[in-house]
Amino acid sequence: MDELKDITVGLDQRITAYKSRLQELQKKRDRIEDEIATIKKYLELAETLFRLEAGRAKLPSLPSQMTADTTDQSREILLGRSKYVGMNVSEAAYLVLRDAGKAMHAKDICHRLIEGGLRIKTKTPITSIATSLKRDRRFRKVAPNTFEAVEEKLQAV
Repeated sequence: MDELKDITVGLDQRITAYKSRLQELQKKRDRIEDEIATIKKYLELAETLFRLEAGRAKLPSLPSQMTADTTDQSREILLGRSKYVGMNVSEAAYLVLRDAGKAMHAKDICHRLIEGGLRIKTKTPITSIATSLKRDRRFRKVAPNTFEAVEEKLQAV
């Protein structure tokens, strides 16, 4: 009986250790997947900028304003500048929700705003975003800390 008890205790300890290690690896995988997505985005932008620069060198007959605008936008994105410059959190979040076309959790909105270069200077950015959206009539809370753009729905009807 003591042998059986020792075996089950040992197996229980192994199971706990394996579960813990699995959770650590899953978190690590999630961080790596996020980093891969970011790198893919920057690679795509760099390739676009390269094609525009190469195309401008080959095709001087294109309107210079058109290529300059696109090149400037790509440069701004590559340099980490935001398409949300001059906007407050509510305005930028509205654009995020409108582009997503669905309700989003404040955490996901926060990630998109930060990716877009918006600086949120609070210790609790997710709470700040949720509070801002609760106070703005353009948003409707559909679940805990999950919001949708109300005006989008009214325009679609």
